[in-house]
Parts: sequence; C-alpha cells; structure tokens
Amino acid sequence: MTAAAKPQRFASLDVFRGATIFLMILVNTAGPGAPAFTQLVHAKWIGFTLADLVFPSFLFAMGNAMSFAMRKPIATGPYLANLARRGMIIFALGFLMYWYPFARHDADGWSLTPFALTRVPGVLQRLALCYVLTGLVVRWLDWKKLVLACIALLLGYWAILLAFSLPGEAYSKTGNAGTLLDLYLLPREHLYKKDGGFDPEGFLGTLPATVNVIAGYLAGLAILHAGSLERTLRALALGGLVLTVAALAWSPWFPIAKKMWTGPFVLLTVGLAMILLAIASWLFEVKGLHGGRRFFTILGRNPLAIYLFSELFVVTLNLVRVAGYGGLYDWIGIAIFQRIAPDAIGSLLCALTYTMVCWSVGWTLDRKGLILKA
Repeated sequence: MTAAAKPQRFASLDVFRGATIFLMILVNTAGPGAPAFTQLVHAKWIGFTLADLVFPSFLFAMGNAMSFAMRKPIATGPYLANLARRGMIIFALGFLMYWYPFARHDADGWSLTPFALTRVPGVLQRLALCYVLTGLVVRWLDWKKLVLACIALLLGYWAILLAFSLPGEAYSKTGNAGTLLDLYLLPREHLYKKDGGFDPEGFLGTLPATVNVIAGYLAGLAILHAGSLERTLRALALGGLVLTVAALAWSPWFPIAKKMWTGPFVLLTVGLAMILLAIASWLFEVKGLHGGRRFFTILGRNPLAIYLFSELFVVTLNLVRVAGYGGLYDWIGIAIFQRIAPDAIGSLLCALTYTMVCWSVGWTLDRKGLILKA
C-alpha cells in the first residue's frame, strides 16, 4: 500500500501573503515626527497609492488560502460551523484590538475605556465578514457563477450608492449610502473617530470587498488545477492587466477610492494582485528562486498573529509616557530616527525597524513550528 501524497503547497502564496503583511505594518506604523512618503500614505479620498493596495491584497491572499484549505471534503454542517466560529473569532479579535488597552489616562488618572466608545467596524471585522460571505458562496457556486456573483456585487453596490445616498452625495464621505447605513445601525461613537461618522471599513463596503476574496479564491483554483503552470500564470497576468485597464476605463463614472471601496478600486487592486501573484509564482514555482523566500514566508505563515502583535505593541509602547514627546514610540521616532535621518527617510527607517521587530516575532513562531490560527 502506497502512502497518500501530501497536498501540494505553493511557496509563492506564502511569499505573497508575507510581503503584504510586511507592507501593511510599514504603512500602519510610519515613524512620527515627519510626514511619510506619499506612496506609503493612503489617498485622502479619490485616488490611489501603494498603501491602498495593501488591505485588498491581504483579502486576495485570504481567498488564495481558502482555495487550498478547502481541498479536503467536509460535510456541510461542520463546514458552516467552522466558518461561523472562525468568522466570529476574527471579528471579536478586531473589536478587542480597538478596545485595547481597555483603559485610558486623563487628568484624573486611569479609568476603564467605555464599551460605548469602542469602534465596531474595522480591518479584522471586514476580514471576518468577507471570509464568511466568501465561504458561503464558494461552497455552492462553481467558478462561472462566482464570476457572475462578483459582477452582481460590484454593480449592486454601485446601484445602492446611486439610489440611496443623499442627492448628489453618492461619492461624498458623509452623504453616501454606506455612511447612512452605518449611522442607522450604530451610534457615531462606535464608528471611526476622525471623519464625522464616515467609517472606511463600514458595513456596506463589505459587499465589494468580498469580490477581492472571491477573486483570490478563483486565482488559487486556477493555480491548483493548472495543466500547465506557466500557461496559467501567463493567463493570470493577462487577466490582471485586463482588469487594470477596465478599472481605469470605469473610473470617470465611478471613481477609484479605497475608503469607499468602489468597483474600479476592486478591479484595479484585483488586477494588480493577479499580476504580482503570477510574477511570484513564476519566480518561486517555475524558476525555483530561493532568495528572499524564507524572509517573507515567515510572515506569511502567521499573518493574523503578526498583524495583531504589530497593532497592539505600538499602542503598548505609547502607553509609556515621555515628557515632551507623548509616548515611547513617538520618542523613538522623533528623538532617534529624525536625528539620524530627518523627514520622510527617518520616518521610513523607524517604520522599517519596527516592522523587523514584528518579523522577529514571526521568526520565533516559525522556529518553534507554531502556526497560530483563529
């Protein structure tokens, strides 16, 4: 009796996911004391920067991982239970991340942070909702129907914005249908604090964001079932180019805007992710490149744990107050890195150093053989 073959694992998917996490931490923890480079800052509203590619690429990578994880048959009951359990855990982790450190310091000393002031939508919360929605549709739809579902989600979202936003404000922050829905469902105190009730991870935006996950799932299926991997990767890159052109062609009517997660933004980010994944797969699977592979796979194997650490540790550092600077991370960025290299370069060096601290956490987990999953 021969041993069953182990399921094939593509290193390029871990590299792609790891590179996304690396860039995500770099963007989220720009060194204080000076503005970061423009491409490492999200577009204020309409427009696109490198930073805007990070979150949709993470969703795309999650879809890739789902296509591989779902190769083993599982009964519907356990499948749905696992889907709901994992979705709820990720959502709860996101909420607790925003609530952390659960206490605040003011003129009267320390006090518990009220539950009523904690943001409900967020990055992990959107990740959780997209994961559950994608898990439901991929369970019962074949690839052709999944493509139709993506089209329906993008056009449906556009139609909702045009039909239910305030007159003339379909693409404004506070008058669009997504903001109106969030304010109907939640008190303003539970939403993003900086934009007057607008939340960039609001609930309606989950619909188009789910397309990024489904697209990643379909790309993973294409790689898994490739008769010729090289031919499939060429088709993937070509498809990405077509979607990128389509996004630019659509943008005069429906602007590219990450914070609203518009349809052209989805097409653009999916297209770029397909091209980047095709390049990574060609380098690591076809050409057998090993340089840089382990560096990124260390991040790609524990993306959720490393992301959580990156968000919580910087908050923890700034709980240590330093006179004249604010928190300890602020002091590090200003007193050390801005003296080493002023302006945007110092900000980048600070962020790179912090990102490498987070990488070292991933390296420790990897060395111990630990893969932490929700």
